[in-house]
Order: sequence, then C-alpha cells, then structure tokens
Amino acid sequence: MTDRASRLNVTLDGEHAAKLARLAEGSHVQDADINARTVVEILDGIPGAFDRARRGLEEARSGKIVALEEL
Repeated sequence: MTDRASRLNVTLDGEHAAKLARLAEGSHVQDADINARTVVEILDGIPGAFDRARRGLEEARSGKIVALEEL
C-alpha cells in the first residue's frame, strides 16, 4: 500500500457529462464526505465507461497522450 495520491481523468460524452454536472450542482455542501461507493455506482452506470477508462490507461502507458501544456 502506498501513500501516493492518484488522479484519473475520465472523458464523458455530452449526455453523461450533463448528468454528472447536475448531480454536482445538487450536492453543494461544505466539506462533503465523498462516498467512494456512490462514485463507483455513478461511473458503473455509464455504458462502456470501464472499457474506455482501461483503454485510456493503456494509451497513457504507451505514450499515446498529449500533455495539457502542448494543447
């Protein structure tokens, strides 16, 4: 087990991005306790999300990415 923080960026299609944005707008609370199970349930509800995330990870590992600074 490591103490290193990890970050995963997920690109959503317009419909799912809008749903996630509405969810975020409706959950404005100070110091919200993020429930990992809820986040997983939301992501599991997006068709093909796991496969797209896995493909993105493989592309990142193989160097098929563009750094934000290069955009």
